[in-house]
Amino acid sequence: MKSQPVWQVKFYGVRGSTPVCEKGFQLFGGNTTCIYTDYLLNDRSKMIVVFDAGTGIRALGKDIINRKIPNTENIFLVFTHFHWDHIQGLPFFDPAYNPKQKISVFSPLKSMKVSRLKNIFEVQMQKEYFPVQLDKMGAEFQFFNTEEYKTHFKIEEHIQFTYRPHNHPGGAFSYRMEANGRSVVICTDLEHGESVDEKVVEFCRDADLLIHDAQYTDEELKSHRGWGHSSFSQAVEVAKLAHVKHLIFTHHDPDHDDEFLQEIESQYQRSFPNCAVAKEGMEMMV
Repeated sequence: MKSQPVWQVKFYGVRGSTPVCEKGFQLFGGNTTCIYTDYLLNDRSKMIVVFDAGTGIRALGKDIINRKIPNTENIFLVFTHFHWDHIQGLPFFDPAYNPKQKISVFSPLKSMKVSRLKNIFEVQMQKEYFPVQLDKMGAEFQFFNTEEYKTHFKIEEHIQFTYRPHNHPGGAFSYRMEANGRSVVICTDLEHGESVDEKVVEFCRDADLLIHDAQYTDEELKSHRGWGHSSFSQAVEVAKLAHVKHLIFTHHDPDHDDEFLQEIESQYQRSFPNCAVAKEGMEMMV
């Protein structure tokens, strides 16, 4: 039997491309990508990693400010890539306005200088677009594009935090976190091609939890080649080939309403029982 520690995962944003708020989209949620993870040791938070800053990060910020999440002195903010739906929530992240807050921003894109990484967020908050500029927010931001972050963030030796690039317009990364035999893999904004990418399958091998892009049906995917996303059936195929224990579909298309996603969940649970469609507010312990 596996013992402590465990990973805590909570979905704050599960929508792809653009947020939606109209009727019929409330059950699964309309905010864009933001996934909170927390490494727990003896029920104490040891490492907080937030993947992407879509509009869902606003609600995460409220939980941090209201102390629903403890031990958040240093937040490790990791980006799969920098398309608009993955960065647009940062200006509305309340902890970023706290002078006592440390926020470490990381992308493994080594071809991007740290100054360029910082500039991505400076540009979206320049005065033409937003009333508060990045350097006026208040929090202590630090930006990393190399493994220097390991020393800065004091990641414990028995935690493995790995990543690899995958196919997406402009590039994107998959992430894997492991500790004491438990593993969480995040593969969003990923396009496989005619068949599933064998390197992706290997990266996901034996994961306890796989969070996988599933923006399209198989039929929709035919007319969206090159858009950088996967189908539900491709996500299931990866999970089966990699012997994943639990699969969560994410990055829902803005046209896929609650009724549609409920039907999809029922359909794919027949072929892979341990799968579910991500919902805002969904929490999992791994």
